[in-house]
Amino acid sequence: MNMNQTFKSKLDGFDLKILQALSSDARMTMTDLSDRIGLSKTPCHARVKRLENEGYILGYRALIDPVKMGLNHIAFVEVKLSDTRQSALTEFNQAVAKQGEVEQCHMIAGGFDYLLKIRTTDMPSYRKLLGETLSALPHVAQTSTYVSMEAVKETAVLGASIE
Repeated sequence: MNMNQTFKSKLDGFDLKILQALSSDARMTMTDLSDRIGLSKTPCHARVKRLENEGYILGYRALIDPVKMGLNHIAFVEVKLSDTRQSALTEFNQAVAKQGEVEQCHMIAGGFDYLLKIRTTDMPSYRKLLGETLSALPHVAQTSTYVSMEAVKETAVLGASIE
């Protein structure tokens, strides 16, 4: 049984519908949610609480438009470390987690160690961040930057892959 099947075996169709609905609109009322998934309000509310308690729902937040906030510049940065022992990885992870401009950080299996998604106001602010901050993070040996010209799809909504 693969991980996706294990995940799905713990959740039934109502749970999956709840997760999908809340991932697209977490502000909907419990009445609207229960109507949308076809379950009465009390059991629907109990399921939402269970999904929260079991850690499927991590929290609720407002999605802020970064472009309206002046964060128009997106760069993806490959990071190669000089040391990949666990202590070095931990030091890098802790340091990168403190960087507000780093929107995402993923450890990668491949020709480099990490892939970062960075959001800044413009190229000069990115260049300063790269030169003064990112390159100075623990164990960083090399970086390669790829600038996004256009975000074609960005979503936090659960898609068809969970059905």
